[in-house]
Amino acid sequence: MDNEQIKKIVEDVYDDSMNEGFASMLGDFYNKKTASVAIFIWFWGLVFIAIAIYCGVQFFKTESSQYQTMYAALFITFMMFLSIIKIFAWQMIHRNNLKREIKKLELRIAELTEIIKNK
Repeated sequence: MDNEQIKKIVEDVYDDSMNEGFASMLGDFYNKKTASVAIFIWFWGLVFIAIAIYCGVQFFKTESSQYQTMYAALFITFMMFLSIIKIFAWQMIHRNNLKREIKKLELRIAELTEIIKNK
């Protein structure tokens, strides 16, 4: 990559104004490039919540302690799956931030290389 390509990428995609705040991080996550990941996360998140709610309701309807134990264990398991999905989404958001910072560092290194070559 030459300097002009890096500058164009940083100015177009990795703008400094988008670098601040949680809202900009969410904006990076919900863009066209990561739409499939966002759909995947929302789909499985809703599935896990629905199953956990079902298990919670069945826990209170059931008379047998065996079934109550089973539904309680399933409820906890699906809530843990939900937390894993949330952690995955959080890591995807931070991956975009890291990409932005790496591109900025590439640009700075290219500029420093030019300065050193000119001296």
